[in-house]
Amino acid sequence: MMPLFDSQVDALYRRRDFLRMGGGLAVSSWLLPDRRTAGAASEPSSSVRGFGQARSCILVYLLGGPPHLDMWDLKPRAPTEIRGPFRPISTNVSGIHIGEHLPRLAGIADKYAIARAVSHPNNNHTPMIYYTLTGFPTRQPDRDNDVRPPQRSDFPHLGAVVSHFKPARASLPGYVAVPELAIRSSTQGEYKRARLPLRGGRAGFLGARYDPLVVNGPPGTPEAAPALSLPQGVSAERFEQRKALLSLLDRGLPTGDSARVFRDVRQRAISLTGAVHRGDAPAFSLDSEPPRLRQRYGTHRFGRTMLLARRLAEAGVAVTAIHFNAMTVCDGWDLHSKCFEGLRTELLPMLDQSLSALIEDLQERGLLSQTLVVCMGEFGRTPKINKNAGRDHWGECSSVVLAGGGIRGGQVHGSSDRTGAFPASDPVDPVDIQATIYHALGLSPRQRMVDLAGRQWPLTTGKVIRQFL
Repeated sequence: MMPLFDSQVDALYRRRDFLRMGGGLAVSSWLLPDRRTAGAASEPSSSVRGFGQARSCILVYLLGGPPHLDMWDLKPRAPTEIRGPFRPISTNVSGIHIGEHLPRLAGIADKYAIARAVSHPNNNHTPMIYYTLTGFPTRQPDRDNDVRPPQRSDFPHLGAVVSHFKPARASLPGYVAVPELAIRSSTQGEYKRARLPLRGGRAGFLGARYDPLVVNGPPGTPEAAPALSLPQGVSAERFEQRKALLSLLDRGLPTGDSARVFRDVRQRAISLTGAVHRGDAPAFSLDSEPPRLRQRYGTHRFGRTMLLARRLAEAGVAVTAIHFNAMTVCDGWDLHSKCFEGLRTELLPMLDQSLSALIEDLQERGLLSQTLVVCMGEFGRTPKINKNAGRDHWGECSSVVLAGGGIRGGQVHGSSDRTGAFPASDPVDPVDIQATIYHALGLSPRQRMVDLAGRQWPLTTGKVIRQFL
C-alpha cells in the first residue's frame, strides 16, 4: 500500500490537474469567500410582470456580428448595394417578415420576439463582446482592440453573475460555456487552430468559483469538458481511491469559512468528474436522445451543442452560453467577405435548423415558459455591402431575438430606418437586453455586486424592456 499512498500524496500536493478538475469550479475561489456578495435590490423589479419566470437561460451568442439586414430586418426597397440578394418571407405572425433562409424560424415566429433597434456606438469586436456579455465597458479604452486574456479585475459574464446570485444544486455548475468565449489566433490572415480566450467570458472579480465549466470538446462526449478529464494514467478505480484518501486528509484541515468554501468547490468538481466518467451525469451526454431528435437539431457541432444546452437547462443549469463562431466557409459571423455564400450555404441553414429545433423541443416538453432563449451577437453589419461582397462591423443597429422564460412571442420591438443603419423608433442598448435577461431570471438589474476593491456595482446599467414581457 505504501507505493499507492506515495502516488496519492504526490497527486494531491504536486499535480495541478487534480485541483484543476471542474474548470469553472476552480479551487482558487476559496481565497475569496462569499462575503463579497451583493446588497438588496434598489428597485421593485418584481413588480414588473415576468419577474423570475425563467429558471434557466440559453444564450446563443453569434460571435463576429450577425448581419441583421440579411436575417431579421431585411430592406427590400433599399438600393441593391444595401438590400443584398436575399428576400424577406412571411412568418406565421401577420406583418412580421424575416429572411428567406430562415424558413423554419418563420414558421414559429409566434414563439419569439425581435428587437430591431439595438444600438451602441462602437464597431470593434473586443470591446463590444465585453460590453454585451458583462453589461459594462472595458476599463482601458485605449486598449479596446487588444486581445488580452481574462483578468480577475474584469466585470463578470452574465452567466457568472447568475451563478453567483442563484447557486446551482451541488451536483451541477451554474454556468456552462459551450465552448469557452474565444477567437482563433491569426497571422497575416491565415487562421491557426489556437484559440485565444477573451475577456468578458469568465467571472472576473466574482472569483474563479463562478467561472464557467468549459465544454470545448465534442458535445455529448466524456472528452467534451477537458477540466473533467481524469489525469493521464489515472483509472476510474484509482480516482475513487484518491477520493477516499483525500477524505482522510481533510479531517485535519482548518474549518473556517475559506477552508469550507475551498472544500465545497473541490467536492463539486470531484463529484462531477466522477459522475461523468461513471456515466452518471446524463445532462452531459446525448446518448439517450433518439436519433430522430438528433437529426432534427442537426448532427453538426452546432446542432449537438444546442441539444446539449437543452439537456443542461432541463437538468437545472442556470445559464448555458453558446459562443458560436468557428465555421468553415466564413470566419464565424465576421462576414467581411464571402458573406452571402457563407450565409446561404452554411450559417443561416444551420441556425434555422438548430434554433427552431431548440424552441420547438422546449415547447413540446413544457419547458419553454421557464427557459429563456436569447440569440444575439456583439453588433450588426454595415448596410452598405463592401467590395468583397461582405458587410463590415456596425454597432449602431442590430437585431436580437428572445423566446420563452416570460417573453411574449409574436412581436417586434423597435424599428430601423430605411437602410437599416440607425434606429427609427424605440431604440434599446445591448445592456437593456441584459437587464431583461436578469429580470426574467428573478434578479433586479439594480442589485449590487462588489469588486475586488470593495466598490459596489449594479448587475447592469440597462433597463428592462417591459414590452417583451
